Amino acid sequence: MFGFLKEKLKNAVSKLSKDIADEAEEVTEKIERPLAGEVAQAPPPSMQAPEPMPAPALASPTPQETTEEKKEEKKGFFSKLFAKKEVTETTPQPLMARAPQVSPPETQPTHVKKQDEISVVPELTEKGIVALKEVRQENVEPAPQSYEFPVHMKQQERPVSETEEKKGFFTKIKETVAFKRLSEDKFEDIFFDLEVALLENNVAVAVIDKIKQDLKSRLVDQKLSRFEIENIILETLKTSLNEILSVIPVDLLGRIDEKRQQNQPYVIAFVGVNGSGKTTTIAKMAKYFQNNNLKPVLVAADTFRAAAIQQLEEHANRLGVKIIKHDYGSDPAAVAFDGIAYARAKNADVVLIDTAGRLHSNTNLMDEMKKIMRVANPDLKIFIGESITGNDCVEQAQEFNNAVVIDGIVLSKTDVDEKGGAAISVSYVTGKPILFFGSGQTYDSLLPFDKEAILRNLGLA
Repeated sequence: MFGFLKEKLKNAVSKLSKDIADEAEEVTEKIERPLAGEVAQAPPPSMQAPEPMPAPALASPTPQETTEEKKEEKKGFFSKLFAKKEVTETTPQPLMARAPQVSPPETQPTHVKKQDEISVVPELTEKGIVALKEVRQENVEPAPQSYEFPVHMKQQERPVSETEEKKGFFTKIKETVAFKRLSEDKFEDIFFDLEVALLENNVAVAVIDKIKQDLKSRLVDQKLSRFEIENIILETLKTSLNEILSVIPVDLLGRIDEKRQQNQPYVIAFVGVNGSGKTTTIAKMAKYFQNNNLKPVLVAADTFRAAAIQQLEEHANRLGVKIIKHDYGSDPAAVAFDGIAYARAKNADVVLIDTAGRLHSNTNLMDEMKKIMRVANPDLKIFIGESITGNDCVEQAQEFNNAVVIDGIVLSKTDVDEKGGAAISVSYVTGKPILFFGSGQTYDSLLPFDKEAILRNLGLA
C-alpha cells in the first residue's frame, strides 16, 4: 500500500524544492555594524586598561668607564663560570677590544644584510688557564633588538569567550548567505506538479487544498535558505497529513465492554455499495471479536442479493458463529430485529448486521436502509469501502454519511491498492475515523488503523 504514491510524492517534492530554488527571488539581508576606522564607545574608567609606560632608554657604554671597572666586570663573569678553578687573566686587552659592541639602534631596518659574526668565548687550556678564543660564524643575520615591557606594565587584553567566537563566526556566515523569497504567483505555478501527483493517486481535492494552504503559509513571502527548502516541504507535508489523519478514534472494545456491563449486546450495522467486500469484512470482524474473547452473532439482513445469505452462512460455519437468517425477499429490518432479540436472549456480546449493497444514487434502497437503522437502532454504523476505487470511495462515504450518519469506516482490499488516496482522504472529508484496513484473504487479515504506519509508508516518519 502507498508504494506508487510514495514514489510520486518523493519525485514531486524534489522537483518542487528545485523549482523554488531556481525561480524564487534571491534576496540578501543587510546587517549594520561599525565601519573600519570608526571609534568605538569608550569603556567606563574602571574597565580601561592603564596606558603603557614609555620604554626606558637602553644603557650604552659611556666613555667615563675606566679600564679597571671593565676588568672587574670580566673577572666576575669568569669567576662564575669556573668557580673551582683559579681564574688568571692572561689574554691581551686588544683581543677583547675586537668583541662586537651592541648598541640599541633608534630604528630597526626592515631588511638586514647578513654578515660574518665574530664571537669570543672562554677556553680552558691543558694547564688550567683560561684563555679567550675567537669564533667566526659566517652569514649570520643579526638578531633584532627589542625591549620587553615588564608584565605589570603591559596592557591587559580582555579574553574572548567561546560564545563570542561562535557568534562572530555565524554572523560572518549570515552576511554571505543569500535567501530565497517566493511570491504567491510563483508558488501557484510550481505547485502544479505536486497537485497532479496527488490527483493521480486518488487524493481528494479537499485534502489537496489543505496541503496547498499549509505549504503556502510556510513558503510564500518567507526567507528561505536554498539548502532548507526540501526539508521545509517535507516537514510541512508531514504536519498536514498528521492533521488530516487525526480524527478522533473509536474505542470499539471499550464501548462493547460498557454494553456488557449493562447486559446488552453491542449492535453494529454495515453499509456500502455492491461488491465493496461487506460480507467478507463482517466475517473478519467476527474473528477479531473472537480473538478478544467476545461472542458475536451474524445477521443476514441482505435478502436482496442472490446467494448473499449462503455466503454469510458459510463464514459463520467456518468460524463457529451463530447466524440469524430469513428467506430471500423478507423484510431486512425484521431480520435485524430478530437477530438483536436472539443476542439478548443468549447473552451474546456483539451483533453484526449485514445489509444489501446499494448505490448511493438509488433512492428506494437508501430509504430501505434508513428503515433498518430505525428498527435496529445500532450502536455503531460502519461504512465498508473499496480502497482501490479512490475518490469514488470518498464520495460514497459522503453520501452514506448524509443518509444515515455513519460512525466509522473500514477500507477493504488495501493490499492491492498502491495509491492509497482513499485511505488519506476519506476520514478528512467525512470526519469519521478509519477503524480497520482489510489487507488479505484470511480471517486474521484485518489491520487496525495506524496513523504512524501510514506516515512511515509514505516516507514522512
